[in-house]
Amino acid sequence: MAFKTICVDHVGIACAGTLEEAAKIYTEVLGLKATSTEEVKEQGVATVFVPCGETLIELLVDITENNDGPIGKYIAKNGPGIQHMALRVDDIKAAIADLTEAGVRMIDKAPRNGAGQMKIAFIHPKSAGLLLELCQPAATYKD
Repeated sequence: MAFKTICVDHVGIACAGTLEEAAKIYTEVLGLKATSTEEVKEQGVATVFVPCGETLIELLVDITENNDGPIGKYIAKNGPGIQHMALRVDDIKAAIADLTEAGVRMIDKAPRNGAGQMKIAFIHPKSAGLLLELCQPAATYKD
């Protein structure tokens, strides 16, 4: 393998309602701090990260007009809950190439922009048992 998996970066939770409503349990009850919200229009989602130790909790809400973005579709089918887990890798392009060559079913054939200044790609749930995101901080990404 030409890439290294570094750690669990975050767990993505699909939330109904607003980010503020979703964050209350984490901030007001558990005493964690939330980052500022961010919209990723290409994915039709608004997000906020809640750091918890070395891992982040990513709260996600659909911002599309008809709730037909990936998060809206997920909630319509499954209800609110864990939508994905993200693993940080040191070289996302190498990860995509190696996993594709190994026969892993990839949703993305090239990295795309995600929240939190990350380059991201997804492994299909049929290959990983859940939607698995690979992410690499943009600061370490080379075109």
